Amino acid sequence: MKFIDKNNVLTLLDKKIKPGTSIKMNFNTAKLYTTTAVEVPIIIERSKKPGPTVLITGGIHGDEINGVEIVRQIIAKGINKPERGTIICIPVVNVFGFLNMTREFPDGRDLNRMFPGSKKGPLASRIAYQFKEEILPAADYCLDFHTGGSSRFNAAQIRIRPEDNQLLKLAEIFNAPFTVYSKNISKSYRDTCAKLNIPFLLFEGGKSQDSNKEIAKYGVEGTLRFLDHLQMLGEDFLPPKPIKPSIIINETVWMRAKFSGLLHVKIPIGKHVEKGEYIAIITDPYGSFRHKVKATATGYVINVNQSPIVYQGDAIFHLSKN
Repeated sequence: MKFIDKNNVLTLLDKKIKPGTSIKMNFNTAKLYTTTAVEVPIIIERSKKPGPTVLITGGIHGDEINGVEIVRQIIAKGINKPERGTIICIPVVNVFGFLNMTREFPDGRDLNRMFPGSKKGPLASRIAYQFKEEILPAADYCLDFHTGGSSRFNAAQIRIRPEDNQLLKLAEIFNAPFTVYSKNISKSYRDTCAKLNIPFLLFEGGKSQDSNKEIAKYGVEGTLRFLDHLQMLGEDFLPPKPIKPSIIINETVWMRAKFSGLLHVKIPIGKHVEKGEYIAIITDPYGSFRHKVKATATGYVINVNQSPIVYQGDAIFHLSKN
């Protein structure tokens, strides 16, 4: 199906949206047990001038509030009103998870592992299928905003697949503090976009069930630079110039707790550490045990476990190995 016709009219969810139109529409997904419809609001802004279509999403995991907040700010500040082309914003893709503050859908499945979905599959798979068939083909570019998992705080970063020069260029334009090479995960939203040849930037920052102003700032400013590169940014906006280039990370390693106990982190997120550097302490609750945690590699700390209590084997730091 051709989503934009020769007259620059966009057809989305069976609705025709003319150039110069601002519209809020609902992506009807499913119903609650009470038969109440659950609808996913979609905010569409179209310029009269033709140009690319950028799809901006948050909340694919319902408890990842930072991603939702970034997309909210993009809308609230009017950044989503393009000088040319179309910007489609979906702040909360997984409304089910958002209502319950859970990562997954009610069926226990992770939407970001169910793409491209199935018309007759479980609930999360059906939503993935509808999204892939009825919304995604309209996009020329995708920006997707995420956070770290429970208690695991990610430094602001863009993740791209290795050996993709186009994505690397876009990541450098976005200019998050870190750009991390990571392979596409099978059945993820990112992997589906790759198969459809839609350039896709995955932003990670902060942790679930938490809103962090600094992380949101990185996400919004990166989006400004991205849209400015596509000549879509409105005349009222001036993208902030990068302070320094994004740090490219080719390889990473996880550090795991050698003991169970109380975790006391001694370094800030994003710090460059030397192998053997003292970065945390694990203690028992009774004052009789104290274990110094030392960095197992030289590199940047791109994820920190902020849980006050850890078990032996829990991931506590994610380090670059550059």
